[in-house]
Amino acid sequence: MTNNKHILVVEDELKVATFIKKGLQTQSFEATIASDGEEAISLLSEQNFDLIILDLNLPDMSGLDVCKHIRENNTRVPILMLTALGTMADKLSGFEVGTDDYMVKPFDFMELLVRVKALLKRTEEIPQPVEKLQVADLELDLDEKVARRGGNVVELTAREFSLLEYLMRNKGKVVSKVDIAEKVWDINFDTGTNFVEVYINYLRNKVDKNFPNKLIHTVVGMGYMLKNK
Repeated sequence: MTNNKHILVVEDELKVATFIKKGLQTQSFEATIASDGEEAISLLSEQNFDLIILDLNLPDMSGLDVCKHIRENNTRVPILMLTALGTMADKLSGFEVGTDDYMVKPFDFMELLVRVKALLKRTEEIPQPVEKLQVADLELDLDEKVARRGGNVVELTAREFSLLEYLMRNKGKVVSKVDIAEKVWDINFDTGTNFVEVYINYLRNKVDKNFPNKLIHTVVGMGYMLKNK
């Protein structure tokens, strides 16, 4: 992976933004600072960036809203969110709108750098041939990022889409909550939280609720399975 990548740092705290920019430049990255959401959106409309480091608490709008705007126009650019809020609920809010990774302030720059490089490496991997996943009358178009059931579009969030993709790629297999947390959210599973169940229920309401043939099944004590009957 070459380091001549252009990174947008969306951060209103000048000291923090400058610290990140200088650190990235020492690693041969190009970095541009946006001090608020509007400036970030304006910059994104004018040029392409290889990665975005996005603060959650901006003076003019929430980083979540900025992330939503980005994802409406670009589903591929990696987004690393920075915030002083580190609860599971906060992280889930970020993942829900399309964040790829999440770091809590204060942070160690070397860890930030490792995460930046990991996200960039993912985007540089040789793309797989365009494909569509299908189970019964459920279809997932991985190129258009669209789900359909019975020929009708199923509106999914970015995280719901990722979860459904994981289940469909493992159709007929039991996947545990730990598997889902690690593969879909890229985090260690905390047995004291129920976010996996919450998102499985979101999917069931959108994918199975109005159809007699239920595809998402619970395997008691083991996890979940997507299968046709």
